[in-house]
Amino acid sequence: MKNFKVLLSIVVVLVLSSCGINNNSEQNSTDLADSSTTEAVDSTAEKGLFAKMSMKDTVKAGELVELKFTVYNNADTTQHFCKWHTPFEPFISKYLDLTSASGEEVDYKGAMAKRIMPPPADSYLPVNSKDSISITVDLLKGYSITKPSKYTIKYVGQNMSGLIVQDSISFIYAK
Repeated sequence: MKNFKVLLSIVVVLVLSSCGINNNSEQNSTDLADSSTTEAVDSTAEKGLFAKMSMKDTVKAGELVELKFTVYNNADTTQHFCKWHTPFEPFISKYLDLTSASGEEVDYKGAMAKRIMPPPADSYLPVNSKDSISITVDLLKGYSITKPSKYTIKYVGQNMSGLIVQDSISFIYAK
């Protein structure tokens, strides 16, 4: 019984002392999350390269499903990015996630290339300071878009290319 009272006293002291810690830890975890996000954005801003996707809002069956992919360089010097896993090479890797309005993922039908690492020098494309480069690709050459639906496209090739695309885009595929 005496041990129980001592144990109970220790628990009460720990609970009371932890109350002060919890009030600050919530603020600290928020600060940490904000700082890591800021660091990621700063890292991208330092490099100066980012990309954006665009396309028509509605595409009718039988038309090309053209995606425009533009890489921008905000840096004061020429920057390079790896063209692997971007539209700047033929469909030989899956670098986009396409999903229908029902959440169904569109099948990728392109090739899946095995690569040597690190990428050779000719795998990198330059983007001049304060300039951009663009390419337009027909998604039907790499993805099985067959059903009428609203589709969302998300770029997922950033680990290889080093390019960040902040926003996904959507389009309607209509009969």
